[in-house]
Amino acid sequence: MALEFPLAGIGSRFIAILIDYALQFAAFVVLILGAMLFLPSMQKFESASAKWVVAMLVLIPFLLQWGYFTLFEGLWHGQTPGKRVAKIRVIQQSGRAITIFESLSRNLVRAIDFLPTFYAVGTISIFITKRNQRLGDLVAGTLVVHEGQTRDASLLGNTRLFTQTMPQAPAAPRATTIPADALSRLGLADLQAIEAFLERRLDMALDVRQSLAARLVASTAARMNLPPPANMHPETFLEEAAYGVRSLGKLR
Repeated sequence: MALEFPLAGIGSRFIAILIDYALQFAAFVVLILGAMLFLPSMQKFESASAKWVVAMLVLIPFLLQWGYFTLFEGLWHGQTPGKRVAKIRVIQQSGRAITIFESLSRNLVRAIDFLPTFYAVGTISIFITKRNQRLGDLVAGTLVVHEGQTRDASLLGNTRLFTQTMPQAPAAPRATTIPADALSRLGLADLQAIEAFLERRLDMALDVRQSLAARLVASTAARMNLPPPANMHPETFLEEAAYGVRSLGKLR
């Protein structure tokens, strides 16, 4: 059993970038209008002050372009406003949430992906790479995936899947109420999938975490020939299942 994410294709990424550029354009228009109101008053001061204002008008659009994507993706769990609308997000190839470092790395290469016009290089890269990665993704070791169960064919564009593989990590020890004969039906692959989720769950956005937990509980309960737990939190059930399988000792 493996955790799979549908990779975001051209369609959903195009929708996201259009929204993000529209927001950037709106911010730039506000900046220009503010400058038009502010510059006349600078004539009362030294010419050096006016030069500083002009320098800031050159610097701020640059920061707006690069800082917008870097800060939103780094601080907003791999999403910009456009990505949130398109229900996609950037993650590390390990399946973990990206940090500011990965966000900065992938967005510094955005200028190359944009060449020769409107992401021609990036689009070609997405088509020819196995995991739909533009050059920035290849440099930063990131992927763009759909959230949860999103499978709208009009948005997916490319339905290739990313299968998450994570090193196993023991779940927190706890008593288990799951019958031993049911636990014995689970194998090493089941345990690794559960422990992979438990290890990285704190890095996930809440909706993604809940969706993956529900899917894992359903598949794990089916493997054990049990009905899904009605009066137990999904993550508690997964913790007990992992601990119970380890306690049996058959995987050692």
